[in-house]
Amino acid sequence: MGGETFGDPARYGRMTQPDTWYVAFGPDKAVKTDASATGLVRSTRTFKSEIDAKLFAMQILAKGWSATAGTLNPHQPKQIVGAAQIERWADPGVGG
Repeated sequence: MGGETFGDPARYGRMTQPDTWYVAFGPDKAVKTDASATGLVRSTRTFKSEIDAKLFAMQILAKGWSATAGTLNPHQPKQIVGAAQIERWADPGVGG
């Protein structure tokens, strides 16, 4: 009688942590290229941790591309990292 109404409570323990960070990236707009001709377009990847997002952002910046990052809703507090701040945020050696 006890477990029939609410189902299997153990299933909630198996739920994975949602992604809370994103990194949007693509070819640097300052470099004049025809993104459609090269097949390069702006994309976004999501991550479960800020550390993973920072590591990915550093890889993107190493390619010479631009990136922005931030937290996904409903994660609080909301954080947004613009293109001008991304290198400092992502690289601990730069002060992020």
